[in-house]
Amino acid sequence: MPRIVQAWIWLTGLSLGTTALSMVAGRSEIWICLLFFILSGWKARIILADYLELSNTRVWRNGFNAIVTVFLVAAFGLYLLPLAL
Repeated sequence: MPRIVQAWIWLTGLSLGTTALSMVAGRSEIWICLLFFILSGWKARIILADYLELSNTRVWRNGFNAIVTVFLVAAFGLYLLPLAL
């Protein structure tokens, strides 16, 4: 099976997981938001590695993974900010 098809299957499964998670998101618990960010990061990694073919270049892949990770951690921190005040 081609790598792009595997990526598409993974993205479809992760999107279904995100949809299922959104059905319980009305509770607005912190762990649900954390799971959303984890799923988002995982999908971003698949898109960068397989659709943009960054899996062949280690430096670019690691750089983009670092940027996505920093962004998601900052976004989760902003989500938690009102709870800390």
